[in-house]
Amino acid sequence: MSPSQEPVFPDYETETSQTSKLIKKFKETPFVPIGMVGFAGVVAYGLYKLKHRGDMKMSLHLIHMRVAAQGFAVGALTCGVLYSLFRDYVVKPKE
Repeated sequence: MSPSQEPVFPDYETETSQTSKLIKKFKETPFVPIGMVGFAGVVAYGLYKLKHRGDMKMSLHLIHMRVAAQGFAVGALTCGVLYSLFRDYVVKPKE
């Protein structure tokens, strides 16, 4: 592509960057990033505690961490759905 040519989709390239998509998603559904951060936090905590699990078997430790991570993610998604329903049907004025 020569320097004199313009991009084929200049608006698309500037408006749909990954950062802008992520910020837009955060504003639309605030509980999704909370779920993602919580999931990553539980996984990080599980990896940190892997050395200090005592006499617990590794498989049992991994099962507990998986359940905790999934529970946090599902809980955040459920809160997000409830928040969305509340915003759409309770706060939004009837037309």
